[in-house]
Amino acid sequence: MSITEYSLEISPRFTETDGLGHINNTVIPVWCEAARKPIFEIFNPELDLQHWNLIVAGFTVAFIAPTYYGKDVTVKTYVSRIGNSSFELTQTCWQAGHKTAAVKTTLVHYDYKIEKSCPITENIRAVLAGLQGEII
Repeated sequence: MSITEYSLEISPRFTETDGLGHINNTVIPVWCEAARKPIFEIFNPELDLQHWNLIVAGFTVAFIAPTYYGKDVTVKTYVSRIGNSSFELTQTCWQAGHKTAAVKTTLVHYDYKIEKSCPITENIRAVLAGLQGEII
């Protein structure tokens, strides 16, 4: 069986909670960044910051339902678009069987030395293509 998405299980921390018992809106993007680690490793297996080669071009967050303290959250990640030098990830947060948030992030394969985007190699493109799918 091949992997078509990555999942990360997160236990919300009390410090991420607002006065109503909801996870603060600023936390969801941080969780999604943590869940992107397997994607980062495709481009930079050692996660070597001296050779970092991705940059975030933008992201959007849709808050679908409150996420609460005290119940684990699963962040699911899949590739929703592959371009020449950029690609888009779609991530969803699930708690107790309910989708609570959806995040779309555009990442660019980037060369920091020349400050320009660069094409995604065919090898990496093939790995990303294997992660294309749709999470309901």
